[in-house]
Amino acid sequence: MSTLDEADPVCPPPPPGLETVIIPRAHDIGGFEVRRALPARERQMVGPFIFFDQMGPGEFLTGKGLDVRPHPHIGLSTVTYLFEGEILHRDSLGSAQPIRPGALNWMTAGRGIVHSERTDQALRDRPRRMFGIQSWVALPKSAEDTAPAFAHHDAGALPLVDDAGLTLRLIAGEGWGLKAPVAVSSPLFYADATLLPGARLPLPDQHEERGAYVVAGSVDVAGVTFEAERMLVFRAGDALALTAGPQGARLLMLGGAAMDGPRYLFWNFVASSRERLEQAKADWKGGRFPTVPGDDKEFIPLPEARVAVRAETRPS
Repeated sequence: MSTLDEADPVCPPPPPGLETVIIPRAHDIGGFEVRRALPARERQMVGPFIFFDQMGPGEFLTGKGLDVRPHPHIGLSTVTYLFEGEILHRDSLGSAQPIRPGALNWMTAGRGIVHSERTDQALRDRPRRMFGIQSWVALPKSAEDTAPAFAHHDAGALPLVDDAGLTLRLIAGEGWGLKAPVAVSSPLFYADATLLPGARLPLPDQHEERGAYVVAGSVDVAGVTFEAERMLVFRAGDALALTAGPQGARLLMLGGAAMDGPRYLFWNFVASSRERLEQAKADWKGGRFPTVPGDDKEFIPLPEARVAVRAETRPS
């Protein structure tokens, strides 16, 4: 979900071979750090990916945990992917699914869904670490008002390559000759790659827009080194590879086809028109979204002033 008073990520001038370099802004949400890479002023999307948050790494003390109350979404799919920890996902479809490292939760909001993200009470008996990525995939205009849906795939169900110092799990979409099982609404790729020192990972060549987020370690691209917590966006058509630095690297690779126009964003809503956003705001404020079975006693109110509606001037 999007709950932060947004300060735009920083985009310094990119070196040769890259279109954009994004340095996320760090925010503290009650002792837990979040770093947001997308959207940035210079770059709203990479393919259909319109939101990208690094959660942690951090630790919840005994008795504490994640407590994101029920909140709504429209016009997107949420993608939750963990490296450490566990989150209990509940939604207005009746889903109740623990998310664990390496697994995929893909929730399509379409015309409207409500969900919560919490640490199960049974897991609060000792300190717990949390580290992961939450991203949003904007839906094409033809699918913005589709019926909401939820899909979960355990880590073992996702395609995996382990070869020549590279381990790559394809989370969603198609790339590197692999295809993930989750249904997507537009061409994309999303992968978790771990590289030993000196190992190389080529960019997939069938996608128009391609990016990489350095989770840990460092990578070299065309003679330039990039440390962790950098999102790299590459020029279309360039045949490039990323080479892991002396400590190795962990990357999330993402991208796909350019979206069919810019998107307006307000809070947890994404839409191709301002009018659709206004309707979603009125519906949440008026109690017209569905509730979450098993978690219907509280909710996050609509923010009135601290989140601005905006649409970028370019689609990606």
